[in-house]
Amino acid sequence: MLSNSPLDIFKQFYSTCLVIFSVVIVTALMFTENTKVANDAHPVVALVVMWLGILWMSMVEGGQCSMVGLPPIDRELYKDSHKITYQICSLGHKGDNLDRYLMGRQFMVIFINFTISLCGSPLEGASVLGLPQWVSDIFLGSGIAMVLTNVNIGQLTAQVNASHCMLDYINTHFMTFTLYCTLLIEMTGFMHVCYLIRDCFYFAAGKPIVTNEPPRSAAKAFFHWGRVLFSTVVLCFSLAVTLEALFKGQTTMWDFIPNWAAVIIFFVLLSLVGLLEAMQIAFFAVSKFKKEDRGDHPMARRTCNLLFKGEGRNLPGFMVGRQVTVTLIFFVAARVTTLNIKIGEDENIFGVSDGLQEFFNLGFLGAIITTILASISWQLVASAFPIAFLSNPFVYIMLNVVLAIEATGICAASWFFGTIHKKIAGFQLDEVYVGTAEEREAGGKPDTSMHPGRDFSMGTHVLGAPVNWEQAIKNLEPTPETSSQKRERILSNIKNMKEMMADASEGEATVFEAGLRMELATLEKLNAEEAEQLDAAQSGAKGEEMC
Repeated sequence: MLSNSPLDIFKQFYSTCLVIFSVVIVTALMFTENTKVANDAHPVVALVVMWLGILWMSMVEGGQCSMVGLPPIDRELYKDSHKITYQICSLGHKGDNLDRYLMGRQFMVIFINFTISLCGSPLEGASVLGLPQWVSDIFLGSGIAMVLTNVNIGQLTAQVNASHCMLDYINTHFMTFTLYCTLLIEMTGFMHVCYLIRDCFYFAAGKPIVTNEPPRSAAKAFFHWGRVLFSTVVLCFSLAVTLEALFKGQTTMWDFIPNWAAVIIFFVLLSLVGLLEAMQIAFFAVSKFKKEDRGDHPMARRTCNLLFKGEGRNLPGFMVGRQVTVTLIFFVAARVTTLNIKIGEDENIFGVSDGLQEFFNLGFLGAIITTILASISWQLVASAFPIAFLSNPFVYIMLNVVLAIEATGICAASWFFGTIHKKIAGFQLDEVYVGTAEEREAGGKPDTSMHPGRDFSMGTHVLGAPVNWEQAIKNLEPTPETSSQKRERILSNIKNMKEMMADASEGEATVFEAGLRMELATLEKLNAEEAEQLDAAQSGAKGEEMC
């Protein structure tokens, strides 16, 4: 959590005020019919859909924290205390369902952001409450009001609590419904081209595709690759429709921007989202590397030095600033890619039927493009080549920009809202129910990985408390063994070798004898070093007494 320093308290105060102000002016926009949904349908529809979207976003974001964080814990420990969580994890962690959940969730996050944007983002030239033009430009024209509302209430607040109260957070059938929705989205095959992209990059990196499921049968393989082909066609068609609309000026893009510029902005936005999505994957990948293994490229070293310097606060700081930046870009991307064709008045794209054109206008195509090309694909590249990715100078530049955004404290309100949410919901830390990792191990149920040697490369990594990140950064440094630990290890090796020698062949026994002599020599050296240290300590003590 943030500290109680005057600066942090001030940040929480002014950030909370900004969020409240943003909620007020966004609501005013809807009731003056100055948003797309409020204008096309009704202000109440826009208000209800927006808040339902933010509520669902909180479950999607918080649910990811739990789904990714709970696999190592034995489910039997919370089978009786959290029955719904147990059912959810039994399904979500079965086979490769966690990958499927993350794939569907990524599309859901982007689509919900697009929907919220349509409900709350202002139409061209909108102004409310008699605000000065410069205030309208900052909060409405830039979309920052919607970003502050969505990020602080719908995303970071959920992550603040779900990072440490995983069991309580998803112990609701709202999460059951969300899980089934994500699995259904993945099953439709719209995102399956991502699996092809993953296989290609992992092959290029020489990494095996780890799975918890048996090899596919012929029928399942046909169904899988059929959906990959279907997804590829859908992606190409979505690009064709969106580019056609951009070149004709038939999207919700601001009117003052030329059509050719809108196309350029479209690809720039995809690149920026992709860069930020990939950065989080690469950063978490290198956080597990030793310093000497983080590459020799000067830019990669420079980026890592900035990211992990001091007490390691820049890593969680990046995650917070990244969330704000990505959400803002999502809202702008929604405006750029959402079609704005009046049915019956304008010419439909490629002459499609009115019903299909109405479907295009909902923003699904933009969500598909963004999910595949600007999110998951870049994450997979960074997962396969983290060091090479960090050698890109744009990564270092964006890291500084994102850290500067976080330093403003613009999202500090999420900690305040998180505290309120936790008290109202009655959330408790996971350790209350299942104990700490050390306690679970002592009880004979240690944490285990459901995917040994594997990282999850899709989805947004969760936000943890800075104090935990500081300890995580410290854990990156190797901990030297104490003399007692060295002696215990050597004696254990000697004992194991003697036991193995009893059943070994003549040749194997010779090898074990050589190893045994080496261990005994190491033990003798350790004893001599300890004796010298003891003598030095005693000599120092005598010197102090004489003084």
